[in-house]
Amino acid sequence: MTNFEDLPLVLNVKIVKEILGISKASVYNLFRSEDFPSFCIGKRMLIAKDAFILWLQKQDNKIKV
Repeated sequence: MTNFEDLPLVLNVKIVKEILGISKASVYNLFRSEDFPSFCIGKRMLIAKDAFILWLQKQDNKIKV
């Protein structure tokens, strides 16, 4: 994947791990956090691509000084 257009509509833990370059345990913690707009279907933790992109943009805005 080289850009957001290549991503599927719904992202799983593995894809988010690859995008963010963090550990699987960190991704699971992120998916469980209140401000991360994820959802579960059965035991699968998922996030909509659009929600993930918006979340990333919000994180970027928090970092800028």
